[in-house]
Formats: sequence, C-alpha cells, structure tokens
Amino acid sequence: MSFWETLDPKYSLILCDIWGVVHDGVDLYPGSADRLREWREQGRKVILITNAPRTAEAVEAQLARIGLPRDAWDGIATSGEAGIDAIKTLAHPTGFLGTRQDRQILEDHGLVFSDDGFTDIAVTGLDDERDRVEDYRIQLGTLAERDVLFHCFNPDRIVVRGGVTEPCAGALADVYEGLGGRVEWYGKPFHTIYDYAMSLAGNPPNEAVLAVGDALITDMLGAAKQGFGAVFVQGGIHAGEPFPDDFAPQYGLGDWSPVAVVDSLR
Repeated sequence: MSFWETLDPKYSLILCDIWGVVHDGVDLYPGSADRLREWREQGRKVILITNAPRTAEAVEAQLARIGLPRDAWDGIATSGEAGIDAIKTLAHPTGFLGTRQDRQILEDHGLVFSDDGFTDIAVTGLDDERDRVEDYRIQLGTLAERDVLFHCFNPDRIVVRGGVTEPCAGALADVYEGLGGRVEWYGKPFHTIYDYAMSLAGNPPNEAVLAVGDALITDMLGAAKQGFGAVFVQGGIHAGEPFPDDFAPQYGLGDWSPVAVVDSLR
C-alpha cells in the first residue's frame, strides 16, 4: 500500500505543484490525474500552485492541451499573477525579458512594456533566441549598473521539459544578484503565492495543508516556512535523489522534514 492510500484525513487542502509532479511539460505522468481526482472525491480541495510566470488562465489552457481534466483541481495559483499585480502598481516604465508568447500574455492582461529608459524589468525567463544563461551575462551586467530592479516572475532555476533540462528565470536572477543587482521574487518559496492559494481554498488552518512538490528550494522550503506538511516527489527535477539530510539545518528549519518522500503521485 502506497503512502497516498493512507493519507491523513486532516489534510483538507492539497497544494500541488504541477511541472515535475503532474506532468513533464509534454505529457501527464501516469496516475497523476486519477490521484488529483481521488483527493477531490475524498472531500479535499486541490489547488495547483506553480511558479509559471503567466496567468492562471494561460496555465489552465496548457493543462487542457496536455490532457488534464478540469475536474482534477479546484483552483490555480501562479507566480505570474503575483508579478502582474506588482507591475501594475508601478507608475514608471518597465522592461521585459522572456519569450514573445509570455510578453503577449502579460500585455493582454494590462501590462505595458518599454524597450528603453526603464527602471524595472519583468522577467519570465529566457527569450526565444538565447538558450544558455551565460548568454545573458553582459545584458544583465548593464542592467545591474543602471540599478534596474529585476522582477523575477519564476523563482525556479531549472525545469525538465520532456526529459530535457531547461533554465528558468530564477537562474537569471541568481546571476543578476551575483552582479550586484536587486531582485524582487514572486512565487514559491515566498509567501505571496501561498497567501493567494490559501484564499482560493477559504484559508484553512496551516495544519490542514499538505504541499506536494519536486523542488527543494521552492516547494519544500516554501512549505516549511509556511508551516505546512509536505511531500517530496523524487521523480521530478531531482531525478530520484533522496531528500537531503542537511536540508533543515542548511535553511535554519530546526527539525523540519517532509511528511513523506515518494516517487510519484501513483
């Protein structure tokens, strides 16, 4: 019998990561849709929580293309939503770094970008032409010298798409900070995305929340900082690695550890 078959009924809210847990960017993982549906049939709420640098609407469309049924979840919380809200409050020019598709999505939701003279830049990830983080170092150095505030819409460093590792906006943000630049982070492990996810589920007590994810410094660290239970899924970006023994002391988390370590949602 798997861990999931004996899941404590006290967990009335499941905050489930998407990429690396439910799908690999191309295909659904076997059994993932059935597990999400099972949780809902048990009376639990399922909020998909993701560092996707775009809107919940765009993520929902992607999930539909991959084949995740709409009855498998109750709501979606994205880092992109938090970033959009922040950029909308700015009264000065904002730059953009990311794909043309991401730019179009953000512009369709009311953001206006400038190609020069900006003091802030919204970063959703790598662009359509350069696929190595190192290719951005000169550009990032110039922005850091101008003290442009880097708004990181996706704190993930890497993602695995169909078995191929790709860098994300978080990897660019790390370089930018290393060059002396300032970064504003959105998404896991920062509280804003969790506040939004909790509000979608009616704000249950922390002890009723179980976070499920495959990334240590986003999913697991975020859950620990919020005081949630957590399940570490080994089958995602850490590719079968065990949960590290020094994780809690490394981040000042006392004796915190995940509720369970599993291979997948099956």
